[in-house]
Amino acid sequence: MSNTSATGGYLSPDGGALPSDEQLEDILQVHVVNLTGLEPSLVRPRWQPTSPKLPEPNITWAAIGVTESNDPDSPYIDDGGNVSNHETFEVLASFYGPQAEAKAKLFKTGLAIPQNNRQLKQHGMTFVRTQPLRTVPELLNQQWLRRYDLSFTMRREKASHYPILPFETPPSIDMG
Repeated sequence: MSNTSATGGYLSPDGGALPSDEQLEDILQVHVVNLTGLEPSLVRPRWQPTSPKLPEPNITWAAIGVTESNDPDSPYIDDGGNVSNHETFEVLASFYGPQAEAKAKLFKTGLAIPQNNRQLKQHGMTFVRTQPLRTVPELLNQQWLRRYDLSFTMRREKASHYPILPFETPPSIDMG
């Protein structure tokens, strides 16, 4: 149970948190699927508790994951206990297989389309920028596999409320 500023002790925010971890990966996975046309089963989280079997070398697929998150050091806090800051986070999308470069370029272009960005805004986030596409061939099972990495930046507002009670104005005393 959360304290208020009247009870003392630590304060915790009221309400839920922004999508993180698997929830955020799911949002990003849907975005990659819709911008590239890849099957949902072929766009995977970059890190999983148990590694699934890799697709065959003749299959184009992608892995995606958040690699870095940056919150400003000083969020804005108003008198009512509302806290706001803008988090930026880096995402790495790696495309593998015979059409890896084409899918990576298709995704990169699709990120910049305003109508596609509106789909992200429904989740409180927006696309900011991409980095150059990197060619990173990978040796898997004694066979070279085409791989292209695209790093891109997203931003979202983090808003929360802490139960900070306002100071009461003391009654005026007539010193008469």
